[in-house]
Amino acid sequence: MFRTGLLTLIALPCAAAESKLSEARSTLEKWVETRTLISKTRADWQTDREILQQTLKLFERELQSVEEQMSKISTNNTQVEKERAQTEALRTSSNGSLDRTRQFADGFEAQLIQLVPRLPVPLQDILKPLLNRLPSDPAKTGMSVAERSQVIVGILNEIDKFNNAVSIFSEKRKNEKGEEVAVETVYAGLGAAYFVNDSGDFAGTGVAGENGWEWTTKNELAPSVREVIRIYGNERPARFVTLPAVIR
Repeated sequence: MFRTGLLTLIALPCAAAESKLSEARSTLEKWVETRTLISKTRADWQTDREILQQTLKLFERELQSVEEQMSKISTNNTQVEKERAQTEALRTSSNGSLDRTRQFADGFEAQLIQLVPRLPVPLQDILKPLLNRLPSDPAKTGMSVAERSQVIVGILNEIDKFNNAVSIFSEKRKNEKGEEVAVETVYAGLGAAYFVNDSGDFAGTGVAGENGWEWTTKNELAPSVREVIRIYGNERPARFVTLPAVIR
């Protein structure tokens, strides 16, 4: 079970030391670079998606034209051979274009598979039905290029939806003693996460890492995280709550 909404996180820079100010500026620059990269990737995919759809329609028209030409082949041997040669040339051209489109799908699917382990576990669970539809062996799959493209678009839409919202999930996280503790985790898109248990004596932060999300215990954040959850659930009036944010 999870809930989604909006949350405003404000990181207050410490003016006590110039080094911390520089670090904050560097962090903001990296955040801007990350958002720019995400926007560019989405824009590129939209362009590729439109090209792919237009190409598929072109192939369908070409293949239909091939069938029509085949049905009208003359019984005259010379004319038959001429029309057959033209038809085969058109079929070869269409198949070549389809092969290039399949290669595009192969590459994009491989990138998605590599990305999945770095996503939050709740998002991975959301994506499971779509991920299970990806062909295990693209060379032997019976799925059409159009079907594979629909799955790719569905996965990207779910990732984008998660990244542009604040979500709260009930999870379990190990404390310093190695014990599993039930917590509520607040995900601020794909940028940061904060967790706290019901008793408020176990809390911390999470960020995306190379091999999955990395969690750090920071029990002093418990009151703030609990306050965020209460505000999110309309148990408290809305107000600004300060929480740290680290962008890698």
